[in-house]
Amino acid sequence: MTDLRDRAVEIYDAFTHEHHDRRTLLRQMTLLAGSATAAEALILSIAASPAAAAQIDPKDPRLVTDRSVGTEGGAPSIAYFAAPRQPKAKLGYVLVIHENRGLTPHIQDVARRLALAGFRVIAPDFLAPQGGTPADEDKARAMIGTLDYDLALKQARAFIARAATQRTGTGKVGAVGFCWGGAFVNRLAVAAGPALAAGIAYYGPAPDPAEAARVSAPLMLHYAGKDARVNATGEPWVAALKAAGKSVEAFTYPGVDHAFNNDTSAQRYDAAAAALAWDRTTRFLHARLDR
Repeated sequence: MTDLRDRAVEIYDAFTHEHHDRRTLLRQMTLLAGSATAAEALILSIAASPAAAAQIDPKDPRLVTDRSVGTEGGAPSIAYFAAPRQPKAKLGYVLVIHENRGLTPHIQDVARRLALAGFRVIAPDFLAPQGGTPADEDKARAMIGTLDYDLALKQARAFIARAATQRTGTGKVGAVGFCWGGAFVNRLAVAAGPALAAGIAYYGPAPDPAEAARVSAPLMLHYAGKDARVNATGEPWVAALKAAGKSVEAFTYPGVDHAFNNDTSAQRYDAAAAALAWDRTTRFLHARLDR
């Protein structure tokens, strides 16, 4: 059963990150599971479930949340905001960068978790210039594939610049990203220079190691032990950052899958690894964003 599960995760990862062909996914899963019905059940157990319960209620009275629609970086923007309702001091700002499915309810929940941990949080929807994140995840992944990456980086830098000037903040802004968003945080660290005070990437494919010299922000990088695709890029990236004298902490969690932090995916989520990574993440951010 473990071998079947691991192979199913590999097939699903190839679908979500490479070919995006659902017919190929169904054919391969049916061959693996033995029937179309079993294949559909297997896919559902691996895929993130939009119906999964949030850890933090969107109406939690401890928080103030909002959704803004406007313009950022010269293009349409959408962002979800979360912050403690009654902070006792100025707080650091954190951008939460979404996965390749866009600004989903799960990413909004992560934003609320960070807000309860003591930050002001902005979760941009980088699909806003294309109309915003759709409910159909396959469509969202297709849209991510045609996204203007330079524009997304420009918008992220604009969010950082604005957050750094807010009187409610400490003037320091960090970023946390997951999967596609983890890759984005790495690239934002290259592009943003000293404007980014801290970057944390969860299982995000890394840039060319030659870019390491351009990084200013301290980085924390979380990798899944069974995620060979991402780790093949992460290991050279970490080595290059260290060789360039950059501040980097990298952790690999043995025996867990890509997206181990996403509790809306029954087969991928690993509670122990997620809790440890989260504790490291919040401590890292407080150390670099608090006054």
